[in-house]
Amino acid sequence: MGMAASQARFLGLTARKTNVEYEGQQINQQRTTLSNQSANYYNDLLGMSVPVPPSVDDYTKTVYTFEDGALTNQITAMIAQANGTYSVSYTRQWKDDFSVVTAATSIVNKSGTEGNWVYRVGATTLRNMSDKLSYTIDGTIAYYNSQDKKYYSTEDFQPGSEVDAKDKEVKLNSDDEYLNSLSADQLANLQKEEEEYLELLKQKYGDGDYLIRYVKNSSTGEYVPYFYKQSDLEVANYDANGNSQSNINCYSVGSETKTEEVKAVEGCKLEKDSSGRYINITIPSGDGANEITYSLTTSTVTDQAAYEDAMNQYEFDKQEYDQSINDINAKIEIIQAQDKNLELRLKQLDTEQDAIQTEMDAVQKVIEKNTESTFKTFG
Repeated sequence: MGMAASQARFLGLTARKTNVEYEGQQINQQRTTLSNQSANYYNDLLGMSVPVPPSVDDYTKTVYTFEDGALTNQITAMIAQANGTYSVSYTRQWKDDFSVVTAATSIVNKSGTEGNWVYRVGATTLRNMSDKLSYTIDGTIAYYNSQDKKYYSTEDFQPGSEVDAKDKEVKLNSDDEYLNSLSADQLANLQKEEEEYLELLKQKYGDGDYLIRYVKNSSTGEYVPYFYKQSDLEVANYDANGNSQSNINCYSVGSETKTEEVKAVEGCKLEKDSSGRYINITIPSGDGANEITYSLTTSTVTDQAAYEDAMNQYEFDKQEYDQSINDINAKIEIIQAQDKNLELRLKQLDTEQDAIQTEMDAVQKVIEKNTESTFKTFG
């Protein structure tokens, strides 16, 4: 190899070696960046709080109750006073057997025209509870007054509007089997009872007109009232034959548990047993002249609904936590794969650099030989 060729070859190898070294530096820089990203992800893992399942003990409390006849009372607060007595708050519960409650309904049929709809269940027409029961006496519409046992052509029993019913057919204007089985006096008493029902319905389910029908209980033989709110009937869906297709709210008379809160009764006294639990409570009467002592019943109650809500929240948080862990691990795996590829490339560059250096050493020897030979020729 000539001197010029050797020099050119050496310069080319030098440039190649420089490029390899530069690429190696770039790869090391990339690996450093990947290492920093990986460290950040690991720091994120360390900074994450692990969800802890709720303990049922956190939702369990000791409850004190006492009985007062049909009333069941549960103490909600006991605040000690400076004079040794307590200010006590409690809720009382009782069962009201004369209450309106929701009930199942049969299919309601709607007929008539707009503004004059008639609603029936089976063969029984639903009657507006605000309307007075009327009779037909020889073609005259009449209303019965239970006070003087007479019929009147006016609902308010105006003097002079009496209708003679003696020896005449008196027909109740209703197709309700139960109503037709009652006497006029019984019907008058029933309407007074219905006024109480109507008041309860409006208090609980809102103002408006309510319709009623009576259904015979097959077990007891008694007739039970069923109520419908007219506005619910008007907005319901009906098919071409007028039969209801949507759910219609229906109500009846039944038992209902009612609750009342008694707040901050002053001057109460509490007695404990040797274990520190309260066993008796003494409550002053309304006028403060007398005191009544009740035995306390101790029980532990778990707020199951709150516990289940907390458990659901824990499951949700745990899923989110696991998902975050999986996401970060997936990112770390990608970084590790990239770093592995860079490491392999770096090893290739090291091998290439060693080969270049070996070749440069060989070319260097050739140049030295050519130089030595040239000096001998001209020496």
